Amino acid sequence: MTNQPQGQLIRSLGLFSAFILTVSSVIGSGMYKKVAPMSDELLSPSLVLLCWIFAGLISLCGALSNAEIASMLVDSGGEYVYYRKIYNRFFAFLYGWTSFAVVRSASLASISYVFAQSFNTLLPLPQLPASMSEISLFGIFTPFNNFGVKALTIVLIAALSYVNYRGLKGGEGLSRGILILVTANIGLIILLGLTIGGGSYQNLTTNAVGFVDRPWYDQGLIKGMFAAMLAAFWAYEGWSSTGYLGGEIKNPNRNLPLALVFGVLFVIVVYVSINFTYLYVLPIDEMVAVSKSQNSIAAVEVVKHFLGSPGALFISLLILLTTFGAANTTALMPPRLYYSMAREGMFFRWASFIHPTYHTPSKALMIQAVWTSVLVLSGSFDQLTDMLVFASFIFYGATALGVFILRYKMPDAPRPYKAWGYPIVPAVFILFCLALIATTLMARPREALLGLGLMLTGVPFYLYWSRKEDASKNS
Repeated sequence: MTNQPQGQLIRSLGLFSAFILTVSSVIGSGMYKKVAPMSDELLSPSLVLLCWIFAGLISLCGALSNAEIASMLVDSGGEYVYYRKIYNRFFAFLYGWTSFAVVRSASLASISYVFAQSFNTLLPLPQLPASMSEISLFGIFTPFNNFGVKALTIVLIAALSYVNYRGLKGGEGLSRGILILVTANIGLIILLGLTIGGGSYQNLTTNAVGFVDRPWYDQGLIKGMFAAMLAAFWAYEGWSSTGYLGGEIKNPNRNLPLALVFGVLFVIVVYVSINFTYLYVLPIDEMVAVSKSQNSIAAVEVVKHFLGSPGALFISLLILLTTFGAANTTALMPPRLYYSMAREGMFFRWASFIHPTYHTPSKALMIQAVWTSVLVLSGSFDQLTDMLVFASFIFYGATALGVFILRYKMPDAPRPYKAWGYPIVPAVFILFCLALIATTLMARPREALLGLGLMLTGVPFYLYWSRKEDASKNS
């Protein structure tokens, strides 16, 4: 690597581009699918909408808290850079390693896989013979099962990695074009659904068969609300990734916080509006039936309800377009984190290379593509995404706590943006993170403990890289 010419990251993104990337990193398959399992969990349209609103407001509290830290400590790498200064090198590394091993790679694998599945429903992909599909490794992994979908998933990951390898503006331009198309079509669905969809406001006030009215403090209701919000949080996941681009945003101390806050606000409006439309058109009992049907998607059933088969084709193509855009943004941002880690000796050293012509972390993009493809072939990423929200909220809470720590440690430091509602907003967000972590540990201990175990797999790498870095400094 030392013999190769090294480029540098260039500040080429304005406020609107940062806003676009924030929104496109969030809006994905969740807004089409999650309303059905949430309906099955709560059996009440009003409670489902309340969960979407509440999850959005909690995400906004996180963005408001994150924005203050970002305005002070902005740099490529996002939370990794923040944690180095707020906490210590080990905690920062643990965040970066978890992002690589679980959170960001699993997100890219999952979103790309949904794209390939949607494509497969429109144009069936070839599959391998059963004798090959049933081959397993260690009795756990089946790399050749559903191979046509997996192959297309890997091709998509490689293609998007190449687009982003060739330059940040190309990747951002692709995300911008797709997001504009997706937003326009979502607006069309909302308009048609509320005017010619054949729905009724009665659908929004009528609970499903089997619904039991319980007081707000009832333990069963609280558990159900948290379970439903976990689904909503998966749909809201990804907004903090914009911080990875801190070294490539113009006037980042101002534009990055604004992009985070207004991006999350925009997503809340979109999600609440589209889910209001779903529940206005379809009665809650029909939405519960969609959840119990393995191959049904809520948005497809809703649009099919008032536009027939052409509507089902339209929404299927829209899902395809949305997941393509979300996969592109998910592939674009995290390599900046790995580049920042490698630059400090806390990741594979060659990941710190910046392409001299394209000014992108080209080798970090390559290692991300390879590891994500391994997850796709293993088939294990579905389980990893179950742990994604749990792992994410550990670090979201740590960032919000950092607002209090830096207010104490650096009271006079310039703060281009101060968290709105301080100290209440970041405190509420921290308490919610603790509640979600505790609830997940109790309700889904297997996934939570496995997630913690995967986080700790980075410890041997940390010890190795840390000793190597310390030795190079002392030599």
